[in-house]
Amino acid sequence: MSTRRNRSQGQTLELVLPATSANLGPAFDAAALALKLFLKVRARIAPEFSVQARGRDSEVCGQIENHLIITTYREVLQAEARSVRPLALRIDNQIPIGKGCGSSAAARLAGIALAVAFGGLRWTDNQIVGEASRREHHPDNAAACWMGGLAVARISGDGEAQIARVAPRGNWPLLLAVPPQTLSTEQARRVLPSQYSRADAVTNVQNSMLLLAAFIQGRPDLLASTLDDRLHQPYRASLCPLLPALKKLSAESGVLGVTLSGAGSSVLIFLDSKGSEARAKARVAAHLRKCGLAADLISTRITGRGGRDANGWKTRRIAK
Repeated sequence: MSTRRNRSQGQTLELVLPATSANLGPAFDAAALALKLFLKVRARIAPEFSVQARGRDSEVCGQIENHLIITTYREVLQAEARSVRPLALRIDNQIPIGKGCGSSAAARLAGIALAVAFGGLRWTDNQIVGEASRREHHPDNAAACWMGGLAVARISGDGEAQIARVAPRGNWPLLLAVPPQTLSTEQARRVLPSQYSRADAVTNVQNSMLLLAAFIQGRPDLLASTLDDRLHQPYRASLCPLLPALKKLSAESGVLGVTLSGAGSSVLIFLDSKGSEARAKARVAAHLRKCGLAADLISTRITGRGGRDANGWKTRRIAK
């Protein structure tokens, strides 16, 4: 996050927050990757609230009524008994909205960061991610979006987030398969059972630990087995038809592993770095056409850049 002064307009805050892909198969509600697709927000104090938006889903990003960034900004300041100063926002968005790519976590974190900066709050990383996590009802997206890289997170008893950030080793080419239809997290949660067997729980613990080791050691060869999940994907497959279709692809297609992105509806595809990414993308597209499914295929990478300042989270009181 960067702050700079413009003499004619007062202080301006600029935020760059990455898309995220959470759950990663077995790491349900625990881990997420930050991706090289960004929500960019430029904010300044203004006489009234306004929003200008461009990029992906600009019509949604530009609607000032019930705007998630502005609503979060207001609510945080009101909860902290700080005055709510109207902002003029300029948004440039690359993150698909409502499709499991962390758009709401990025927007909530933007609102929280604006409240912290313009409200003169002195919050830590854990407080910021904890606030976003309470609003998101899970910490994985928020942690990866704020910290970058691979983030593992949980909410502690006092409501703050406990975060471990990992810089994945090696090259991890990715494809996001983004369908036309959206899927709300609430709808995706409703199909999950209230109880699981011990065997399913143990399998997910084992696979999530091996998945973490794969990122730390640069072992994409482990993906095919470690992405197997028994807690959420089997129940959400009917809501996300891209998942069962894409899981039929083999390593010969240049695909090492497939998992739901967040709760869906998008799917995250891990590609073989030793092969041609363009050829693998073409094979995925051909397979989806054969299955009668539509999706926007977005090439991306894991990014180490999170929403926080590269040198650590810093707040400055804004002169009134």
